[in-house]
Amino acid sequence: MNKQPEYDGPVLEIEKLSISFFTRLHEIPAVMDFSVSVAPGEAVGLVGESGCGKSTVALGVMRDLGKNGSIVGGSIKFKGRDMADMDDAELRHIRGNEIAMIYQEPMASLNPAMKIGQQLMEVPMLHDGASKEDAYARALEVVTDVKLPDPERMLQSYPHQLSGGQQQRIVIAMALMSKPSLLILDEPTTALDVTVEAAVVELVKDLGKKYGTSMLFISHNLGLVLETCDRLCVMYSGEAVERGSISEVFDEMQHPYTQALFRSIPLPGADKNARPLVAIPGNFPLPHERPNGCNFGPRCDYFEEGRCDQGYIMMDPTNEAGTHESRCLKFKEIDWNAPIVAGNQTEKAKPGKVVLKMENLKKYYEVAANALFSGGDKKVVKANETLSFEARESETLAIVGESGCGKSTFAKVLMGLETATDGKIILNGNEIQDTPIEDRDTETISSVQMVFQNPFDTLNPSMTVGRQIIRALEIFDIGNNDHERRERMLKLLDLVKLPRAFADRMPRQLSGGQKQRVGIARAFAGDAQIVVADEPVSALDVSVQAAVTDLLMEIQRENKTTLLFISHDLSIVRYLSDRVMVMYLGHVVELGTTDQVFQPPYHPYTEALLSAVPIADTSITKEHIVLEGDIPSAMNPPSGCPFQTRCRWKSEVPGGLCDKEVPPMRMFDGKHQIKCHLADDVLARMGPVIKMAAE
Repeated sequence: MNKQPEYDGPVLEIEKLSISFFTRLHEIPAVMDFSVSVAPGEAVGLVGESGCGKSTVALGVMRDLGKNGSIVGGSIKFKGRDMADMDDAELRHIRGNEIAMIYQEPMASLNPAMKIGQQLMEVPMLHDGASKEDAYARALEVVTDVKLPDPERMLQSYPHQLSGGQQQRIVIAMALMSKPSLLILDEPTTALDVTVEAAVVELVKDLGKKYGTSMLFISHNLGLVLETCDRLCVMYSGEAVERGSISEVFDEMQHPYTQALFRSIPLPGADKNARPLVAIPGNFPLPHERPNGCNFGPRCDYFEEGRCDQGYIMMDPTNEAGTHESRCLKFKEIDWNAPIVAGNQTEKAKPGKVVLKMENLKKYYEVAANALFSGGDKKVVKANETLSFEARESETLAIVGESGCGKSTFAKVLMGLETATDGKIILNGNEIQDTPIEDRDTETISSVQMVFQNPFDTLNPSMTVGRQIIRALEIFDIGNNDHERRERMLKLLDLVKLPRAFADRMPRQLSGGQKQRVGIARAFAGDAQIVVADEPVSALDVSVQAAVTDLLMEIQRENKTTLLFISHDLSIVRYLSDRVMVMYLGHVVELGTTDQVFQPPYHPYTEALLSAVPIADTSITKEHIVLEGDIPSAMNPPSGCPFQTRCRWKSEVPGGLCDKEVPPMRMFDGKHQIKCHLADDVLARMGPVIKMAAE
């Protein structure tokens, strides 16, 4: 049943909002002159880089700015009433019943010591005075609505017994318990796998229609906003810089920052050699160091001295209807359809000799069936199951799959942090699968290095940047004395395009993208032959992603490095990889060149992965495939084909073969391998998942 608003105007109306945080030294303006409105039943996206003020706006609406935060100008109206005029009791009522917020990290919203059912029942019991029976019935209804399996068992579970995707669905269910008029979603899918993300996004859209809920969707993922929202607002450094409908902003952008964001993300068909991503130059300004005039001015291709750096710049309508606005003095003068000035085009590196070979690698773990008390029977977790592939000099091999598919386990075995259960890893002709890292020689250690997902966790906070790189050089036995090692360290900073002065900085003085560059410099300190990059850009903003990705490519070309790129982001995989290996539940289910893997025939799992990737391009259509259910546990995998419990093509295989036998790895044209029971004629019927407008 839809909640009928008594007020027929916008559900949320933010007018010229300014929010500051106060420290002992000064006032830090986080949001300035920000306006946006959300109509009943409408979804509005809020996009921009980290630190632009998106979450601060949401916390301003929730009146949750902490002790130091304060609204210093403008107004926030909910259903026509200014929230500043409401007392605490009224605000509490609205926050519980009318406005709900879903955060990025689901466990932050769940009590680990309470069963899911109790946590859900609390909402109607506290806010509506519902009886236990009614509250339970309501909880059962919303858990069914968010498409969780076996709802009654879910209500009896504790949060730790659920996967990340299930936890996020419970948080959405909790937000919907009071049938709110406005749902604020703050990066609700960042921590989730791409297939789970697709299912959660689908769910949010369906529930929005069912309950008539309006949504404010905060994200840095333009593809996700395209799929979920009706209108969007682009933010930069505390200000709205462009507002309009999805088609207006995506197809007729009128602000240089919006254009720069689009140029820094890989779209289907982009070629890493012919059309490198264009990173936004310079860095995001700190709130107390904003430039005069246009905040984006110092990083803008169209900046005009004496004009763009003078005085305050207004939001102006770009069309007669006033539905599309831009905070730019020059939007009428810029040729928005001009072709991108191509960066330095590079020759495609030719893959050289095979440097790494894996033959039927297996990695099993033995764990207690009762993990809490480590008693009882032992169970075997089959983390990697008969992995076979080879990687060549100067080649980028992408390894994709959901969490728990065995990507990182295989990386640990390669690095020597774990040893193999069976099979071989051959590095430069030497078998290394049984040699743990402490027994490996310096040359082997320095030739296989890793760049990790989170640059914050991999740097020592009490050591300067230069010292951390020199430490790696000492371990790798490079340089005869301190002077030689310091010179080599400075050259490594040049290599990753960081100023040499950064050698004396502490990690806390660096941005996320700069920290990741230090991690890359350290990985290449010993002239690494193979670099395992484990989700190296997923924690970074899109503009920084472009710079770090191109940096990896450039270093690879110069050093002829083999790059093993572990990722769940198929857009970036399509852009930079030469070959792609798709993993599911410890198995390699598909392996081929990038073109082969991104065109039919697909393994049914690859097909679903491709459909799940949000693409920031209105001219592209995708076949809609949402995987049912979660990835099974490696401790209790399904019989037969590992993917059979979620496969939409299973009925095409006669005799229940998928339930009984692991499929053989089959070879298609030119080294394209697919592990599947589907007959050739069925595979031939598969159409492309991603279609460009011209196709």
